[in-house]
Amino acid sequence: MRFLRRSLVGLFLLAATLGLLALAGNAMFQAFQVRNADKGAPRQARERVLAVNVIAFAPETVLPILSTFGELRSRRTLEVRASAAGAVIELGDGVQDGGTVTAGQLLFRIDPTEAMTAFEVAQTDLQDAEAELRDAERSRNLAREDVESARAQADLRARALQRQRDLASRGVGTEAAVETAGLAAAAADQAVLSRRQAEAQAQARLDQAATQLSRRKIALAEAQRRVDDTEVRAEFDGVLGEVTVVKGRLVTSNEKLAALIDPDALEVAFRVSTPQYARLLDADGQLTGADLSVSLDVTGFTLTTPGRISRESAAVGSGQTGRLLYATLASTKGFRPGDFATVDVTEPPLEQVARLPAAAVDSAQTILLVGADDRLEVAAVELLRRQGDDVLVRATDASGRLAGREVVAERSPLLGAGIKVRPIRPVIGDGTEDETGDDGGDDTGNDGGDETGIAPTAPAMMELSEERRAKLIAFVEGNQRMPSEARERVLAQLKETSVPAQTVERLESRMGG
Repeated sequence: MRFLRRSLVGLFLLAATLGLLALAGNAMFQAFQVRNADKGAPRQARERVLAVNVIAFAPETVLPILSTFGELRSRRTLEVRASAAGAVIELGDGVQDGGTVTAGQLLFRIDPTEAMTAFEVAQTDLQDAEAELRDAERSRNLAREDVESARAQADLRARALQRQRDLASRGVGTEAAVETAGLAAAAADQAVLSRRQAEAQAQARLDQAATQLSRRKIALAEAQRRVDDTEVRAEFDGVLGEVTVVKGRLVTSNEKLAALIDPDALEVAFRVSTPQYARLLDADGQLTGADLSVSLDVTGFTLTTPGRISRESAAVGSGQTGRLLYATLASTKGFRPGDFATVDVTEPPLEQVARLPAAAVDSAQTILLVGADDRLEVAAVELLRRQGDDVLVRATDASGRLAGREVVAERSPLLGAGIKVRPIRPVIGDGTEDETGDDGGDDTGNDGGDETGIAPTAPAMMELSEERRAKLIAFVEGNQRMPSEARERVLAQLKETSVPAQTVERLESRMGG
């Protein structure tokens, strides 16, 4: 029985094996038949279609923006120096780094003892000169009276001489009497001459006394100036920096002790290349007062103010290129000299230009257009400006054949003239796009959105209630992680009537309210 059972199992396994081999042989036979049948009818190749994002070529008038960096400077910066040598005996209020002072305010006073002594000596010398002048004037007056008296005597002697001559001519007088009268008249004339010489000497003494008095007055004024130089006062309203003076310090004449900066008289200096400078000139070759925007980003807060180009540098510095331009600012709130800010200059308008993504134009200044049957065409354009990730281009011909045509927004090595594509057009409204993907082609496009406008817009402003303003100010003052300079700028913005909405949103998002 055991032998019979094992024999039946063996026969079953042999039958199953033969059946499987027969099925495999049949499958191979059918596969060979199918392959031979395919060789008779060739397979049709299918053209590859690529999906691309497209935008419209829309010529318009655009204001290009020239972006560069500049440094804020103060138009009024005064070095505060010691006018006299000595010890500092007094400091004014707010004399410290960052201290605010007003015009005429005392900054510091130097020990005036020596200057006061010299002033008092000059006063005494002036009194002596005045006394000498009065004495010389009296002497001159007496000398004049002596001259008048001598002249009167000389007149009497002359008349007496004439009388004796008359008597002698009539035979009544004698020659001796005539000679005596003549000698007396000559003596009188000599006395007049002596008195006139004394008067001249008195006048010379008076002139010398007047000159000496003038010198003493000059010496007194010089002494007064030295006394005044012991006090150094602010020439204008401003902020102090680089303060090195302390009470009790010995200073030398003309030693720099501080710098006085006017924070309201700020300007921005920025350098542009020569081609950029040429675009800012008018028809007469003069620099136009182009509008600009100055922005400063400080730990997430942006300060922005408009401005206007005012002048250019007189010469190009050694080892430098381009032109250095200066622009005035409409508002200086929050800015400080030395800030490194972004400057966006509005150039003269360009007409009949289109704004395209930079990836749409290749190095040969050509673009790809979607033509008939959705096949690509190559068109040449003139690259005028680069504006961040975009470019401003103009058609090389004036026929306007590119206006309204669809341009491939982002080129790739797979795209070229004659390639069939499936355009993906931006949908304006809900922000959705056509369904992407194809039957085997690569999708080389992105969202293809066309941003409009390149001129920077002014920041939105808003007015705050007193309670809301106080809450924001308290939050900024209590934020110890914020740099002190940034804190001052933000507080300056919050104290204005209108506050940038972006600043308020950032502060309230950090406050959690």
